[in-house]
Amino acid sequence: MSNIVFLDVDGTLIDYEAKLPASAAKAVDQARANGHKVYICTGCSKAEILQRNLCDLDGMIGGNGAYVEDNGHVVMHQGLSKEDVKNIVDWCNERHIGFYLEANSGMYCNDYMLEQGPETMVKYAKGKGASLENAKSSAQHFIDGFIHLQGDELYRDDVNKISFILRTYQDHLDSKVDFPHLVANTWGGKGEVALFGDLGPTGITKRHAIEVLLDYLHADAKDTISFGDAKIDLSMFECCAYNVAMGNGGFEIKEAADYITDDVNDDGLYNAFKHLKLI
Repeated sequence: MSNIVFLDVDGTLIDYEAKLPASAAKAVDQARANGHKVYICTGCSKAEILQRNLCDLDGMIGGNGAYVEDNGHVVMHQGLSKEDVKNIVDWCNERHIGFYLEANSGMYCNDYMLEQGPETMVKYAKGKGASLENAKSSAQHFIDGFIHLQGDELYRDDVNKISFILRTYQDHLDSKVDFPHLVANTWGGKGEVALFGDLGPTGITKRHAIEVLLDYLHADAKDTISFGDAKIDLSMFECCAYNVAMGNGGFEIKEAADYITDDVNDDGLYNAFKHLKLI
């Protein structure tokens, strides 16, 4: 029986320094050779994914569900309206908050992101276990991937979602109040120590995107397996038949999992694929 596998990216397929473990690449290659389909299901836009040196895949779900692609064919793309983008851009700039627009064509940032982003991304990488040297290197690589825009150049109509630096957790709470028609999340840490907030269109979740893809493929949810390491991945767990949490994952994702594998850098993906007889 062939399965359809959905992989979160950061902390699941790749480590927190954006490196793909050789064992993870081997697992995906062997599973696909055995007739299984493997898709990434990530908060990243396609532009971010194209900057990563990933293995071959059958497609992707990006923007936490805003974008669905199967073997190069765009199945669904539902992003923010230009009006919403303008309002969020102005909201962030008025607060002197660094942000970046996540579009499939690129990652577009404001002045404040260039100032605040390096320090914040170092905190993110160190919080995931990277050394200071590696954290600085990965942070610089991340910042180098941005396209810097100013003024109304940032009022774009191709944006999946917007991530912004949290000066305090109150920024996230305010975003929920000021943009009640959008979905507000946090990432880069737990609860009030989160480093980023993000805003995306209502109705867009990883679960919804998986259901759209399964319908397109005429496939059954009973044949699906998902892998994740964070709270945002719980929506995958809601619709997939079998769910795996990475050893480096948080408490909530482990509690919801059918199986817990090893850490991302300890052959976690490979060992799980082997356990599930995908390889």
